[in-house]
Amino acid sequence: MTITLSGQDKSTLRIAAYGAVSLMAAAGTAGEPHKIATNGGIALGSATGLIGHVLADHPKGNDLAGKSVAEIADRVLPALTAAMNLLKRQDPAEADNFRRTVLVAVETAQMHQGQPSPTTAEMVRKITGALDTARAAAADSGAVPEAAAGQDRPELQKAIEEMVDSRFVGVSLRVHDERGEWAGSAGAAELGGTAKPPINGHVRIGSNTKTFTATLVLRLVAEGKIGLDVPAADYLPEFGLDPRITVRMLLQHTSGVFNFSGEVYDDGTIVPGIPIPYGTTGKEWVDNRFKAYRPQELVELALSKPARFEPGMGWSYSNTNYVLARLVIEKVTGRTYAEEMQRLILGPLGLSGTVVPDASPEIPEPHAHAYYRYEEYGEQKTIDITRQNPSWISTGGDMISTTQDLHTFISALLGGKLLPAPLLAEMCTPHPTGIPNMDYGLGVFVLATDGGGTVISHNGAAAGHAALMYSTPDGRKTLTAALNCVDDADLSIAAAFQRVQQRLLNEVFCGGQADPAQPMG
Repeated sequence: MTITLSGQDKSTLRIAAYGAVSLMAAAGTAGEPHKIATNGGIALGSATGLIGHVLADHPKGNDLAGKSVAEIADRVLPALTAAMNLLKRQDPAEADNFRRTVLVAVETAQMHQGQPSPTTAEMVRKITGALDTARAAAADSGAVPEAAAGQDRPELQKAIEEMVDSRFVGVSLRVHDERGEWAGSAGAAELGGTAKPPINGHVRIGSNTKTFTATLVLRLVAEGKIGLDVPAADYLPEFGLDPRITVRMLLQHTSGVFNFSGEVYDDGTIVPGIPIPYGTTGKEWVDNRFKAYRPQELVELALSKPARFEPGMGWSYSNTNYVLARLVIEKVTGRTYAEEMQRLILGPLGLSGTVVPDASPEIPEPHAHAYYRYEEYGEQKTIDITRQNPSWISTGGDMISTTQDLHTFISALLGGKLLPAPLLAEMCTPHPTGIPNMDYGLGVFVLATDGGGTVISHNGAAAGHAALMYSTPDGRKTLTAALNCVDDADLSIAAAFQRVQQRLLNEVFCGGQADPAQPMG
């Protein structure tokens, strides 16, 4: 079987394998860590097949040196699960090879060390458990083979075909409900092509990123590293933030901070921010779509503009809030946002199809293509913008994922697997937005159905790509979707995007919403 590993995938495998050896060394007999690490490293260097080839490129240096057993475990155990997941999805035989290789290295690391200490024995159990978590997750996922998709739920297949008829290039849909899992796709992966979008392809998920970011902040609240009602300025004194703005206000969009991607005021006045794909700056964005922005400069631009309202005195959707949240995460942990996301969410859930791209324009295969239409010298042009630098939106909407990973994430989140019950309750407590039947919690929209029910959601769009993520409050019924389209400065696809949400909500959640459209981006 052919297997394709990105540079990030290979790095995950190396970090996981050599990290397991480092963990054994840290937990081993006093005075013997170098010998333990050497023994384990020799075993890894003897691996065969693809795994042997990847591990032969030993990581330079060791950023785990000097760390405690607990600190190393926090980094390595999620990486082991992620490594197993990414291999199992492509080649189960290589996943088994990786598992054997790591366990042999762990066993070899203990040679000539006498009776294992209780800490060493515990780490062996945890390493084995992290490797086997992926096996259990695969058995429980109920994944639908692509050949069977679309055969047993004709109403869902019809719904996505109607979406394609409404000017989307392609749609991939995944539904988990009382009837089990269904996954299917319609339309095309490429404009003018005949191949359908991959059912579990990668997609730029836009503002779904905010739900991941809010969850990460709340995980750190649970660890005691962040206070929800602490002024954000206490963590980020360098920006001169209004001291009344709390971390909660950032996650809730009640800070009043200007949106660096531009504001539209109630009287119709438009105040631009950085060049974005929409409005008068569309062509400028296209021409500079590989430009890299630093999170700090996005915040500084926003803070150079007047606030929309006094902190806590209104609600206004602002990407700046979530870039500030990212910077708070990095300040209190001393690690990058991507590292913390891997440690606390992606690793534990085995979300190997989810990427924090930072300033990389790449998107992993497989994926459907994103397009942008603009006018130049009186002529309409349509170009492929699948590759673009997402740092212009940063943690307001830069992440990449799959419909399977989005399902796993929202189901685990609302099922209570990521947050303590009190924090999950706070996350889903609705705050008025002024939009009918649509309130906002902490990183999630709380939608009221016509039948009196509630749906938790946070959809997003990212210039030619869009992603939907809906769930019942208990995480038992979910809908996730990936869409690709031809975008433009006039947001011509917006009305169809709103109809798509309405159509799917009506189909899956019985009764639908009154105007469920959420801010795009």
